[in-house]
Parts: sequence; C-alpha cells; structure tokens
Amino acid sequence: MSTILLSVLALGGMGLLFGVGLSYAGIMFKVEEDPRLGEIKDALPGANCGGCGYAGCAALAEAILAGTAAPNACPVGGEASAKAIGAILGVEVTVQERQCAFVKCGGDRNKSSFRYTYQGLNSCGAAMQLAAGGAKNCAYGCLGGGSCEAVCAFGAISMVNGIALVDNEKCTACGKCVKECPKKIIELAPYKNKTRVACSSRDNGKTVRANCTVGCIACKICEKNCEYGAVHVNELLAAVDYEKCTQCNVCAEKCPMKCIVK
Repeated sequence: MSTILLSVLALGGMGLLFGVGLSYAGIMFKVEEDPRLGEIKDALPGANCGGCGYAGCAALAEAILAGTAAPNACPVGGEASAKAIGAILGVEVTVQERQCAFVKCGGDRNKSSFRYTYQGLNSCGAAMQLAAGGAKNCAYGCLGGGSCEAVCAFGAISMVNGIALVDNEKCTACGKCVKECPKKIIELAPYKNKTRVACSSRDNGKTVRANCTVGCIACKICEKNCEYGAVHVNELLAAVDYEKCTQCNVCAEKCPMKCIVK
C-alpha cells in the first residue's frame, strides 16, 4: 500500500474519530433551550431597531426571559407584544402609554432667518460642524439635514421645507431619532397629547423675533391663561405638563407667536 494512501486513510480515520467525539460531546453537554424563548421572539415585532436598548429582538427576548428586561420593554410592539409576552411568562404586564416623537421646532425656511446657505452633506452632524453650529440664526433650530429621517426604520419622519416632521401614526417611539439629533430638539411625547410647544429656543424675546416668526418669546401669556397649571415658562421657554394638560388649547389660541401647536 502506498504511503499516500496510508496517509489518506490515517487522516480519514482521525477525522471520523474527532467527528464521533464532537457528536458525543454535543449530546452530553447540550443545553436545552427554554421553549418560551422562541415564543417571546415570535411575540416581538422583529424590527431590530434597538429602541429597547438591546442589539435586536433576539437579544431583548433573552433579556426578558432572564428577567433583566421588562416584558413591556419593546416600544415598537406596544400593547400587543407586552400582553403576549406577559401571557407567555404568566405575569401581569403594565402597558405603557403610547408615545411618539415630536420635533420641537417650527422654524422652516419661510419662518426662520439664515446667516448663510449650507451646501454639503445631507447630515445634521456635518452641518453643525460649520460656523455657528449651522446656517440658521437660531442656534436651537432644526438643521434640516435629515439625519433623523435617515435612521427612522418606519418611514415616520420626513423633511418638509427644511425641518423634520413626524407622522404620529407611523411613529413607534423607538427613540432612534431622539438619539440621532445633534441639537437634541426631538423628544418622546404622549401620543394622545397634541398640544405641544414647537420651539426649543432659550434666547430672549427680541433675539427670537429677529431669528424666527414662530419662536417662543417667553411672554408667559400661555402660562397666565392656562387654568389647569399645565403650561409654565422656565429659562425663557414655555413647556407643557402633559399630565395636567386637558388639551383645551387656550394656550395655543392665545400664543402671539403661534409656537404652540394643537
């Protein structure tokens, strides 16, 4: 028998031996997967958006089963997922109130003044690196680069006349746009509360008027006219307390700058 043939047979025998050994080890040390893990994965939407703080739905399912994440941790799946997972685990789940992203700026190209024309990458991060942190005279306004639109996996954000607008019906409150915005002017607000302040400026009234026709001038008219104590002006900017707000919209009607939307 030739040396080559002997070598081939020897290697084949060793391969067979190692294969049998690995198969035996796999059987001996096999860890049984909790069948609930697959059920939890199926109950999640499969968006893998990361809004829950985990790498994806599979990672969240593992965390929920391990008890390190709440059954209602998925903002995308909402009430349906939370209740389904609660049933799988045999626990009562408190369903979180539906939320949606809100851009706290109404200063589009027709309502804001600009110090220069930006021509570059469609990126808010890139635009913010230029002089004065962007082309707008208002240092707090939406840059209009569309970075939030780019990271939204649900098509809930669109750029309209230079500012980002959110479609409340499509928004899943995953929070990606909130993290992406370099100006930090996107927040998660209760879906049911439509009365919101569409401004983030903390400049004085005179400066705001010079920069934008729909900016908050901290006149406190909204605060004075809210009989429920739901609107307050702090640090030159009005804010709505969503828990107290009844959406009577008196504040929006009285606002001289029309920066409170309804």
